[in-house]
Amino acid sequence: MTAIVQRGLYADEIEVGARYLHRPGRTATEADNVLFTTLTMNTQALHLDAAFAATQPFGRPLVNSMWTLATMVGSSVAQLTQGTLVAQLGLEEVAFPAPLFTGDTLYTETEILSVRESASRPGQGIVRMRHTGRTQEGTVVATATRTVLMWRSDAADGPHAGERA
Repeated sequence: MTAIVQRGLYADEIEVGARYLHRPGRTATEADNVLFTTLTMNTQALHLDAAFAATQPFGRPLVNSMWTLATMVGSSVAQLTQGTLVAQLGLEEVAFPAPLFTGDTLYTETEILSVRESASRPGQGIVRMRHTGRTQEGTVVATATRTVLMWRSDAADGPHAGERA
């Protein structure tokens, strides 16, 4: 019987310009918003106090933007970095051009911006990618450029090295 290990892509398997659509989407719930907001000690009333939020410009609670960012990154893991990520190096150009509300479904896509071998870490590569989060209507609610350090497929000490065919 063949054993198949679920993994993301190695740095040398990633193509610049490729666009990955991560599915399924994730519908934001009130529980998600309240739990994430309180776990991260964010006391912003726009996320926790429906009566207060009703008096503000959007008229209802906003989903915590850090939940949106974390969910976008998380939704890309199975397809791109599961078992092949060495480290996250940075996030930049993070923007939230429109609000996400409970009941909205967040769909994420990732475009590969660049891939290069690491100059200081043999067997590893540096990948820059842009995550975009959209609602079920296609409204862009978040974007972020992310740089990660990933294993190359030829790395002798990479993840699951003993499991390669």
